Amino acid sequence: MRMGIDLGGTKIELAVFDDAGRERLRQRAATPHTGYDAALAELARLIVDTERQAGARCTVGVGMPGAISPKSGRVFNAYNTPFNGRRLRHDLEEKLGREVRFANDANCFALSEAIDGAAKGASIVFGAILGTGAGGGIVVAGQVLEGHNALSGEWGHTPLPWMTADEHPGPACYCGRSGCIEQFVAGPALKRDIAKHGEEIANELHEDRLARAFSMIVNVLDPDVIVLGGGLSNIQRLYTTVPRLLPKYVYSQTVDTALVPAKHGDASGVRGAAMLWEPTAWRALS
Repeated sequence: MRMGIDLGGTKIELAVFDDAGRERLRQRAATPHTGYDAALAELARLIVDTERQAGARCTVGVGMPGAISPKSGRVFNAYNTPFNGRRLRHDLEEKLGREVRFANDANCFALSEAIDGAAKGASIVFGAILGTGAGGGIVVAGQVLEGHNALSGEWGHTPLPWMTADEHPGPACYCGRSGCIEQFVAGPALKRDIAKHGEEIANELHEDRLARAFSMIVNVLDPDVIVLGGGLSNIQRLYTTVPRLLPKYVYSQTVDTALVPAKHGDASGVRGAAMLWEPTAWRALS
């Protein structure tokens, strides 16, 4: 039995999957914000309670915003959570008395979609979560690519390519810089542009900016498939307009990179977290 946990700033979602990859149970709880110790204790309690309901001891995989530093072992870039800056993996493993695997939530999303989702069978997958922010995850040959600094896929905090004079230097970002992709293509940016320009012009701007942002991914990573998740993935026109714009920016004479919506939607994060433990069963099932 494998347990996947989607650890967010507002909620903790837990799901248990059997050897065949079938979901057996799922539950949610609010993320405590009364301090790190209380949040850690509640997370451990939820894991034990979920195992009790499942009737079996489970492997535990956790997807969360940010990542765990390979050097310090501390969580970084997990803003709006009580776990940022803490040795969460060490402390949780100590409480549970076993290994716990962690990955960025966008990496978990990409893994779920690469194994048996919208990018099933693809060698290189880029998963982009477009909601209140712009997260990214990379899966190569069925394995999450974390990188030397645990930063692979963090496209949201790189500059938007080919900014126009009107766009430069770009909106200020909470990361301390200006012009980050997230500030141009995430949900709040689209809402601002709709209020400023009207819906049609705002959508055209958004699509062109997404094409520029994805062109950088294609030029560097050249994925077989780009999978979209998050609230903005429900905008159907993106799947026709953005691919048509990609050749304008990608350094190639031909571009046929697939852009597809996530098959598993909001469930992909918790599924991918469970898949951090050798997802052979999912491969066989699919």
